[in-house]
Amino acid sequence: MNPEYFAKLEKERTRAIVARDMATVEAMHAPEYELVTPAGRVLPRERYLELIAEAPFYSAWEHGAMQVRVSPGMAAVKYQAKLAFPEGKVLECWHTDIYELRGSLWQAVWSQATQLPGSERNAG
Repeated sequence: MNPEYFAKLEKERTRAIVARDMATVEAMHAPEYELVTPAGRVLPRERYLELIAEAPFYSAWEHGAMQVRVSPGMAAVKYQAKLAFPEGKVLECWHTDIYELRGSLWQAVWSQATQLPGSERNAG
């Protein structure tokens, strides 16, 4: 797999999260998936998906240039992201995602967002 494949995969995953396309979100996240939020909370897959399904979790997700590392069964994607939340908060962060090959399907297993200093603000 080439790095462009994983950049496209990450954009597809985050688009599905923002759009609350739950079938795609569920398929792209491994059963043991975990998100480490900028605040340091760990959300297991079940809770993260519940939050996305209950109400919009993000209102927008902008991707910066992506760096990708690939090995035969694993890929890491790192980039700066600008996340907008429904309540008006905007946060810039480093975002790192780890994908593993499961049969013929690549799934996210870990995500971590680290807030950039001084980046939090309200939209508008």
